[in-house]
Amino acid sequence: MDRRREHGHTHHDHDHDHDHGHRHDHGHDHHHDHGGPGHNRAPERPVAQWQTPHNPGEQPPAPREPDLDKVEAAFIDGFIDAPDPVSFLRLGRIPFEMIAADGATLNLLRVEIDALADVGSLTPHLGGGSFRYDPLPASLVSHRRRLRFVYFDGDKLRPLTFTDVRAP
Repeated sequence: MDRRREHGHTHHDHDHDHDHGHRHDHGHDHHHDHGGPGHNRAPERPVAQWQTPHNPGEQPPAPREPDLDKVEAAFIDGFIDAPDPVSFLRLGRIPFEMIAADGATLNLLRVEIDALADVGSLTPHLGGGSFRYDPLPASLVSHRRRLRFVYFDGDKLRPLTFTDVRAP
């Protein structure tokens, strides 16, 4: 590849200043203003910020536990084989009683572990209103487990996820 044709434009002989702290001397003495991100210059327009700005008076959110999905899978396997499920719940820091975000007192009644297998797929037709159903070949069938902790709030049952009950 001709090095002078890189990046879709022709390089010609001249001084080239990219604000990298050095100059590329190619014979002439003039300056190109490349501006913008990537050339170590202030952008012409503000750069978009993708994260939520920090409010100085606000406590930062607690960091998520890494690999929580793997921790949950290990919890499921251990709970199924546990000779003492109540002690296993204590070991896993699952609260037997907790206060919900709405102030209700929740009491743990049941641990549910469901085995799920996706054996078919739905594909909507153009325009919606109808769909195509296809059974999946064995190699595409997915297996997973769903874990729910069922609490009673004094009025009704509230199924919560592993993440919900592990939140501080």
